[in-house]
This record gives sequence, structure tokens and C-alpha cells, in this order.
Amino acid sequence: MKLDDVQRIAHLSSLELSQAEAEAVLPQLQAIFSLVEEMQSVDTSGIEPLAHPILFLRDLAQPLRPDQVTESDQRSENMQSAPATQEGYFLVPKVIE
Repeated sequence: MKLDDVQRIAHLSSLELSQAEAEAVLPQLQAIFSLVEEMQSVDTSGIEPLAHPILFLRDLAQPLRPDQVTESDQRSENMQSAPATQEGYFLVPKVIE
């Protein structure tokens, strides 16, 4: 990666970088691309993709809680403090014409 590449990426990203800023960003981008190349060099043939990374860490990670209803419907109680309601919805002043 060269400074021209940094300027091209900045242009594609609609960013304005000075020469000094581009020079400062260059080593960071080189490190990122180096890491990507290193990750792409790993042989992953025969490894099935995971639907979610936590599946790999199931024994180490905190398990997700079951999706259960734990509270009753309290809509009417919550609506009592609203200044204006209609058919179970909060009414608010129009702010955009």
C-alpha cells in the first residue's frame, strides 16, 4: 500500500486528508491489510461456518436466557401518566410539517 492508495481510499470515502494525515494513516492501513492477509492465509477448508460466534464458545460463554414472557401486559397502567392517548397510543404534538 502506498500514499496514492490512501488518497484513493479517502476520496472513495468522501474524506479530505492532507498529505501529513495520509502519511499518518498509511502505517495503520498497512497493519490492517497485513492482518487480513494473515487471516486469509489460514486453511479453513473442511471447517463448517458458524451461525454465530458464540456457538464456538458455548462452554465458556454465558448462555443466552430462554425467550420467555416474564411480565404481564401493563399497557393501561403505563398509559395513565400520558397527557393524551388514543386507542392505546401516546398522542404527541406534530413537530414536522
